[in-house]
Amino acid sequence: MPDTTLQRLPDQLQENLRLVFVGTAASARSARDGHYYAHPGNRFWRAIHEAGITPRRYQPSEFAVLLELGIGFTDLSKSGAGMDHQIEAASIDVPGIRAKIETCRPKTIAFTSKKAASLFYGRPSSVISLGRQERDECPADVFVLPSPSGAASGHWTLEPWRDLAAWIAT
Repeated sequence: MPDTTLQRLPDQLQENLRLVFVGTAASARSARDGHYYAHPGNRFWRAIHEAGITPRRYQPSEFAVLLELGIGFTDLSKSGAGMDHQIEAASIDVPGIRAKIETCRPKTIAFTSKKAASLFYGRPSSVISLGRQERDECPADVFVLPSPSGAASGHWTLEPWRDLAAWIAT
């Protein structure tokens, strides 16, 4: 059972961002430290730099600085913390995420796991493909990325991250 007393991560959103990363929920470490993708085994910060999304490798404590680059952060569950299987279904707020996207109007959103995308779309992870998704009613372009979590090492590839970098550069 996840510890619900952990600090949740604040949204890092503003209007017209070029990219918003959407996770399922904060990890226990991220919630404790107050930084997105804070666990040392998480590949997120290395991936966004190696893929060409950021000009240098940022540290988790610098996540708020990415707003200056037009990059924001949010999660489907703002009250849950832990691994995906530990997040209570009742804490997943798809209508809230859709409202945030509608209000902020980012150019692109990128789910940082197939699980997050499957919750957003209401479809099993097995039918969600990595990469750019077909345009639907979402006002932003949508990418699905392989989870950068160390727990998902068996499914890791940097290619969809590179595809995202190329897309947002256009």
